[in-house]
Amino acid sequence: MTLIKSISGIRGTIGGKPGEALTPMDIVSISSAFGVWLKKSGGNKKVIIGRDARISGEMVNQLVVGALLSVGIDVVDLGLATTPSVEMAVTDYNAGGGIIITASHNPKNWNALKLLNSRGEFISDQDGKDLLKMVEEQKYTFNEVDDLGTYSKEDYLDKHIEHILNLPLVNKKLIEQAGFSIAVDAVNSVGGIAIPRLLKALGVRVVKEINCTPDGEFAHNPEPLPENIKEICSQIKDSDFDLGIIVDPDVDRLALVCENGEPFGEEYTLVAVADYILENSKGPLVANLSSTMALKDIAKKHGVEFFESAVGEVNVVKTMKEQKAAIGGEGNGGIIYPELHYGRDALVGVALFLTHLASSKKTTSELRAQFADYKMVKHKLELDDTIDLDVILEGVRNKYAKFPSNDIDGIKINFPAGWVHLRKSNTEPIIRIYGEAETEEKAQKLLSDVSHVVKSE
Repeated sequence: MTLIKSISGIRGTIGGKPGEALTPMDIVSISSAFGVWLKKSGGNKKVIIGRDARISGEMVNQLVVGALLSVGIDVVDLGLATTPSVEMAVTDYNAGGGIIITASHNPKNWNALKLLNSRGEFISDQDGKDLLKMVEEQKYTFNEVDDLGTYSKEDYLDKHIEHILNLPLVNKKLIEQAGFSIAVDAVNSVGGIAIPRLLKALGVRVVKEINCTPDGEFAHNPEPLPENIKEICSQIKDSDFDLGIIVDPDVDRLALVCENGEPFGEEYTLVAVADYILENSKGPLVANLSSTMALKDIAKKHGVEFFESAVGEVNVVKTMKEQKAAIGGEGNGGIIYPELHYGRDALVGVALFLTHLASSKKTTSELRAQFADYKMVKHKLELDDTIDLDVILEGVRNKYAKFPSNDIDGIKINFPAGWVHLRKSNTEPIIRIYGEAETEEKAQKLLSDVSHVVKSE
């Protein structure tokens, strides 16, 4: 498996040859170059690191720490920590940057280094290219013994939760009074620590923990899609819970389950949170091109503008800052609430959603029923050396030239009855083809038509 280098980090499978997987040599090279690049860019020489609970995490962590110390970087190690916790700690500790050791929703044999700047945000595409050039040319040197970095450990989760509780639109009293009973599936990663602790801090008295042992033995495919969360859906259906919460291994994506055991739909996590935020504070709404049309409905309902960005957190954040958005994110369950920080954060998503649910005095399924029920279909096409993506995109563009399109990230065709988005993945060696319409049948038809054009190119 070739290393994937993108705006979502440098990731690969564990085991194999350097450059063809995420090997110790790759980890040391990238971490060392990052430390040197950080110092050359004039940043503080302190770096925050944290990891999810996947099996390879401790091994990768030790390599990252050693490499950073060897180039004179002072390391603050948060240990098992969510991605948003590391992002927030960078600014709270006035660090020059951060490294998150997680492959997010990828299976357990994957790992990755997500690189952060001094704002606790993913480094830019150009910064990433400059860094990779340093790695390829090995344009960095290691410090002598008297100039090595220092190492310390911190636990940031309680500070993260405290920041969330202090948000004006998070109402702990309302949540306590609602008396929610909640089930949590954290796929045996760091969410098994973070989400129950957050819920208890919010006053939730009954918390059922499912797959919450942070040992990295993922109990199911870690991507929080309906087909992967059947266990919690079944337990909620057969019990008396108000809500189910599912997070991915690094807790930047949030999916929900209604009290009847039906998935809320990860696309609708942002819809519900945006509805609550925009009801209480006005400002534009931003989401990536692959997000549900229901977000446009929410923006229209509250009289605000809706903007689309390329896929990838760094792209969404860039557009949110440009448009001074009140709320934004990605339709994969990624909530970005700038009042807290510019990063996808399942913890703040939980707190905002529970406040919304409590104030509405509705059941979760009744809240979900308020939103248009669009159907999204997602396909993948494996990438190999024989596939020329540019040729495919041009073929699709020409075939559907009469329809409005957006080509800032692959190509998105906006049909009268829905849309199809075709793009190369930032996290896997695949082409993603997403489509959405009012019914699954219509979405499948749109996707099938575009897929036929793709296969003919």
